[in-house]
Amino acid sequence: MTSPKSEIFEQFAELARVLGQGNRLELLEHAAQGERPVERLAQLTGLSLANASQHLQVLRRAGFVRSRRDGKRILYRLGDGPVVELLGALRRYAEHSRAEVQGIVSAYFDKLDALEPVSREALLKRLEDGSVQLLDVRPEDEFSLGHLPCALNIPFADLERRLAELPKDTQIVAYCRGAYCVLSFEAVAALRAKGYDVRRLEDGFPEWKAAGLPVGIVVEARKAAQ
Repeated sequence: MTSPKSEIFEQFAELARVLGQGNRLELLEHAAQGERPVERLAQLTGLSLANASQHLQVLRRAGFVRSRRDGKRILYRLGDGPVVELLGALRRYAEHSRAEVQGIVSAYFDKLDALEPVSREALLKRLEDGSVQLLDVRPEDEFSLGHLPCALNIPFADLERRLAELPKDTQIVAYCRGAYCVLSFEAVAALRAKGYDVRRLEDGFPEWKAAGLPVGIVVEARKAAQ
């Protein structure tokens, strides 16, 4: 007879098997930004529509994402529960135990920005006294679904032509999709090379929201963003 503990561990293992695919983890990162149609998620991850749909259905059956129909479109959002925290724990363990991950972080991410990132706690204090300019470098559709309060949205692709909107006399804190989002790393490197005082937030919008911190939403743009 199988013990209750063994049955529970088997359920743990099944969830781990669902997450054991890189494309699914990337889909979860994008779903964590806000509700989007499968077509947009496929585009963001470079997957075919059929392949993205298949992965999302596996994630939905396990509860990692939720879906709803809007006319002919199927919209996906992150599932209920501590999904963001689970992904964060996986990232921290990989950084601790996998030499391959450590090597990539050192060779690519640290090369772009080796400075210690700004913590959420430190950022909250600086937002209160108005001593920082928040910069969201995600695409506009993601920003419209939710963002940190008082953040200025300049997608990384538009950064060069919109430099005049950024202050030179105030420190800038940039953020995007999460701890490994290359957009914020590349934005920090580009702005620092031009003489801006800029740091990077320790993670991204999903972690901020999951921590129960205040967020802003561009209500009028939500349907367009979807």
